[in-house]
Amino acid sequence: MESLLVISTSPQVEGSHSRQMAARFTRLWAKNNPEGRVVERDIGRKPVPHVDEQWISAAFTSEEDRTPDQRAALEISDALVAELRNATTIVIGCPMHNLSVPSTLKAYIDQVVRMGVTTKLVPDTPKSPYLGLLSDKPTYLMLVRGGYGYESGNAYAPMNFQEPYLRAVLKMLGIESVKTIALEYAAMDGNYFESALDDTNALIDSLFDESSKAISGNLNKYSSNP
Repeated sequence: MESLLVISTSPQVEGSHSRQMAARFTRLWAKNNPEGRVVERDIGRKPVPHVDEQWISAAFTSEEDRTPDQRAALEISDALVAELRNATTIVIGCPMHNLSVPSTLKAYIDQVVRMGVTTKLVPDTPKSPYLGLLSDKPTYLMLVRGGYGYESGNAYAPMNFQEPYLRAVLKMLGIESVKTIALEYAAMDGNYFESALDDTNALIDSLFDESSKAISGNLNKYSSNP
């Protein structure tokens, strides 16, 4: 069965553009997969705990040697990893916070990056020191930025630690089929934002409409998918 995992990271609910983008994607996905299952993980409103000493001790202890307390410390992590493993498609709605991702998303990432479970170290490899242990699957980043100019080749691209970081983490897990749609100008009034929003919505729609060749051809204007 097809399964969509929707990860929402914004602390806002009303007025959150990343939530609206992810919701638009989800509606279209559900329409195209009527028998599919949607799993929602809202870490913006219900953050997961940060890792602590007990978690670290448990994660680096073999499963058969863990104490009951150590097993309990990994319960949330195990559930999050299972969601990732079982999903056939992932969509992540993520605003830019201070050039990077919200702290709630970082806490989530720390819970799911597990040596020997979702990734492992492979020394002296030319591309990456990590080998992802999850199966690759289509993953869509719905990113929002208050300003503009953070896309590749633009003035503030060197300050964009949002998309490159997420792509690097996903690759650590084994997920490389990643597409990005980024909405900029979100904190600015006027026609720039309205135009960007219209284009962004059209791009999301085009993901499910193979006939939209003109729109799909403009994907790189707002999205990077190297």
